[in-house]
Amino acid sequence: MLYYLFEYLEQQFQLPGASVFQYITFRAALAIIFSLLFSTIFGRKIIRYLQKQQVGETVRDLGLAGQVEKAGTPTMGGIIIIISTLLPVLLLSRLDNIYVIMLIVTTIWMGLIGFVDDYIKVFKKDKEGLSGKFKVLGQVGLGIFVGAVMYFHPGVTVKQEIVNPEFSNQVVSQNAPAEFSAEESRSLKTTIPFVKDNEFDYATLVSWLGDDYKKYAWLIFIPIVIFIITAVSNGANLTDGIDGLAAGSSAIIVFALAIFAFVSGNIFFSDYLNVMFIPRLGELVVFIAAFVGALIGFLWYNTYPAQVFMGDTGSLTIGGIIAVIAIAVRKELLIPVLCGIFFAESLSVIMQVSWFKYTRNKFGEGRRIFKMSPLHHHYQKSGYHESKIVTRFWIVGIFLAILSIVTLKLR
Repeated sequence: MLYYLFEYLEQQFQLPGASVFQYITFRAALAIIFSLLFSTIFGRKIIRYLQKQQVGETVRDLGLAGQVEKAGTPTMGGIIIIISTLLPVLLLSRLDNIYVIMLIVTTIWMGLIGFVDDYIKVFKKDKEGLSGKFKVLGQVGLGIFVGAVMYFHPGVTVKQEIVNPEFSNQVVSQNAPAEFSAEESRSLKTTIPFVKDNEFDYATLVSWLGDDYKKYAWLIFIPIVIFIITAVSNGANLTDGIDGLAAGSSAIIVFALAIFAFVSGNIFFSDYLNVMFIPRLGELVVFIAAFVGALIGFLWYNTYPAQVFMGDTGSLTIGGIIAVIAIAVRKELLIPVLCGIFFAESLSVIMQVSWFKYTRNKFGEGRRIFKMSPLHHHYQKSGYHESKIVTRFWIVGIFLAILSIVTLKLR
C-alpha cells in the first residue's frame, strides 16, 4: 500500500524522497524492521490473549528432561509469525507481483491448516489433532496451486541470455530496458547445485511423449511441487520439538533464500554470477525480509525457556513458505542441503519407524536405531540440555546455509 502511495506522490507531486520506495533493498529493510517490532511488541499481547483463552500445550510424557514443566505453555504462537509477516508485506510490497501473491496465499493456506490442527488439539482435547489425510490433502491442494501458477502464469518467466551492459552513471531499475537482456520466456528450468552446466528442465522428463512434450510437462512438474511442499512442511513440523529449534533454523534457511532471490532477481548480479535471471523475482525479497523479522521476533519469546510455542499453526506455515520460496527461486534441488536440519529430522523418523517395523516382523520384537526420534529427542535422551542441542543445530544450519550460498560460484 505504501509503495503505491509514494509512487503516486512521486508521479503527481514530485515529493522529495518518495522515489526511495522504488528500491527493493529499502523496502526490504523497512519490512524486517516492521515485522521485528510487531512480533516483539505485540507478540506479548498475543501471548497474554492465548493464556487468557487457556490455549495451553498438552504435553505427552516421553520421559524427557524438563518436559512436564512445559505443560500449559501457550501454543498457536504461529499466529505471531503469520501476522508479523503479512502486515509489512501488505504495506510495503507490490501486490500485483505474482510471486508475492503466491506467498501470501501459501501463508494463509498453510496457516489455516495448522490452526485447525491446533484448535482440535486444544479445544476438542484430541491429541491427534487434524487427521493426517486432511493435512496431506491440504498440502496437495497448495502444491497443485503453486505448480499451476509456476507453469501456466504468464508472469513466471526467465531470461537466460544476458548481455553485459555498459556501466555508467545511468540508473537501471529491476525492469531493465530490452537492450540489457534477452526476451523473457516461460520455462520449467531449475538449478542443479555443484554442477557446471547447472540448469535442468523438468520438461525433459516427458520428452518421450513426442515433439509437443513441453505441453505436458505440468504432468510431472506439479507432482514434484506437491512432494517438495509436503516434505518440507512436514520436516519443519517434526523439527518443532524443543524451544527455539524450528524458528531459529528456519530464520537461517530463509536468510539464505533471500540472497538467492535478490541475486536471481537482479539483472546485474545474475549476469555477474552467471545464474538464471528471473524477472520480477526481486520483489520476493520484501516478503522474505518480513518473514525473517517475524521469525527472529518470535524467537524473543520462544527461546529456552519458551513463553509460547508456535504449534502446527507456525511449523506447517514455515515449511510451506520455505518450500514455495525455494521453488520460486529455482533452488528446490538445493533443499536437502539448505534445509539439512529438516531433512535430518525427517530422515531420523523414517529410519526409526522403518527399522522398528522391519525388526518386529523379522524377530518378533521391534528395535530402534535412535534412543528416540526425531533426532533432537535422541540427543535429549543422551543427556544434552536442549539449549545446547538448539545452539549446535543452529551452527550446523549456518554451515549448510553458507555451503548453499557458495553454490552460486562453486560448480
